[in-house]
Amino acid sequence: MRKLLVLGFVGLLAQLIDGSLGMAYGVTSSTLLLAVGLAPAAASAAVHFSEIGTSLVSGISHHKLGNVDWRTVSILAGPGFVGAFAGATFLANLDGAVAKPWVAGILLGLGLYVIWRFLVLGGRRPQFRSRPSVRMLAPMGLVGGALDAVGGGGWGPVGTTTLLSSGRLEPRKVVGSIDTSEFVVAVGGSLGFIWALGSAGIPWSYALALLAGGVVAAPVAAWLVKIMAARVLGVAAGGLIVLTNSKTIAEAFGASGAQVGALAAALFVLWVSGIVWAVRQERASRRLDAELAALTPVDA
Repeated sequence: MRKLLVLGFVGLLAQLIDGSLGMAYGVTSSTLLLAVGLAPAAASAAVHFSEIGTSLVSGISHHKLGNVDWRTVSILAGPGFVGAFAGATFLANLDGAVAKPWVAGILLGLGLYVIWRFLVLGGRRPQFRSRPSVRMLAPMGLVGGALDAVGGGGWGPVGTTTLLSSGRLEPRKVVGSIDTSEFVVAVGGSLGFIWALGSAGIPWSYALALLAGGVVAAPVAAWLVKIMAARVLGVAAGGLIVLTNSKTIAEAFGASGAQVGALAAALFVLWVSGIVWAVRQERASRRLDAELAALTPVDA
């Protein structure tokens, strides 16, 4: 029961992050499920089944707040479904012991990307130019869906960052559209895992615990997307992902307990330092914005 309560809290926290940043629900949840000993395919399956509910509630919430570009969603959904189904069947047919360090490596890379996106780039958002094309969205959906199923997460890091960097969609609609289209991706991945693992291979209690926490957080996250300091939350989430998966990879390569502990301690210090730096940058940015606003003449 204690483990299920913890997973419920993880689902709540992960959905707050995902609904605000447009990424990291699957990466965060899968990372912690792997850390408690779940096989990669079972972990990804639990995450995808929980995402059916969380992404549905999140999509409805974003739609009500006007955060969804339905043209983008309609183009992404089909390729995302196909990619997720294919990725799920591929992962389910890999040996768990062999797959775990590889999946941890994918998650580690995604965690580093999240940190880079929100620490080095400082959370900067490009200006709106034009709507994304089919030629751009279809391949992105296919790759993002496959990576999401194999790694237990990846739809947001691929989709959100690509759309933000393209500057072809307003930031709030990037987050809302990626979260909404994730429902179809979650269905595709879930069907792939059912096909390959059977219902007995799905950790339903874990999926339901993640779902319960995520559903509670989804409406709040859709509202927070307009006010959240993405820089701080992104660095915090990315650091947790890097810290946990580095431990998994080090153990897979035969590192001793002392070596794993030293690595974890060093990464923890870097993680905290990154959060502190992000908080300071956020405060400096807000002070600068306030000063510029004070200097701007107000019309009578």
